[in-house]
Amino acid sequence: MKNKKVIFQDWGLLDYQQAWDRQEQVFAETVQAKTQNRNNNTDYPVNNHLVFVEHPHVYTLGKSGKPENLLLDETGLANKRATFYKINRGGDITYHGPGQIVAYPILDLDNFFTDIHLYLRTLEEAVIMTLADYGIPGGRYEGYTGVWLDADNERARKICAMGVRCSRWVTMHGLAFNVNTDLSYFKSIVPCGIDDKDVTSMERELGFKPDIEEVKQKLKGHIASLFEMELC
Repeated sequence: MKNKKVIFQDWGLLDYQQAWDRQEQVFAETVQAKTQNRNNNTDYPVNNHLVFVEHPHVYTLGKSGKPENLLLDETGLANKRATFYKINRGGDITYHGPGQIVAYPILDLDNFFTDIHLYLRTLEEAVIMTLADYGIPGGRYEGYTGVWLDADNERARKICAMGVRCSRWVTMHGLAFNVNTDLSYFKSIVPCGIDDKDVTSMERELGFKPDIEEVKQKLKGHIASLFEMELC
């Protein structure tokens, strides 16, 4: 029996390590529940979660990333009041900070569809639809994940990065969507390992700061609609 109910939480501004620990706990509980179901030959619904959060300044490096894509040493990190973590998602290095919506879906994809490619494309579509609500034409860049603007020409710039982990069809990590983000922090990394493309935000594209709480509501609605979730 598929369970489309999803528990939504907004953790506000939260230290990256604390958020990671919370994610890992929920992820482990979800995987354990699936395993128990399988071992006991039962079909109890496994909980799904969707978390929104903002982080203080932090750089994270995915398991396939290159450490040299962080262009700061410990002193440089301290000067920028930023932290650095090597983590267990896919992808290379990225930045998280205030004004950026980070979405962590912790979903049992057996409740939706067991297709990681489709999962990533669906998350991208939710961001593309949110940008369209503000008149920003987002799209995809062939060969890369995430959401881009002007992906078909030399002005290509990234507005949303993505990196996920999946085990037993349970997901964690997710997307980082630049709304009112301080883009200067991206100058201290090679974002996602791509050294010849720019990074942007909704604020830069619109010329004003959109209400991030309003953007969250629109993004949440599009995610729920595309995955046919019942948010609770």
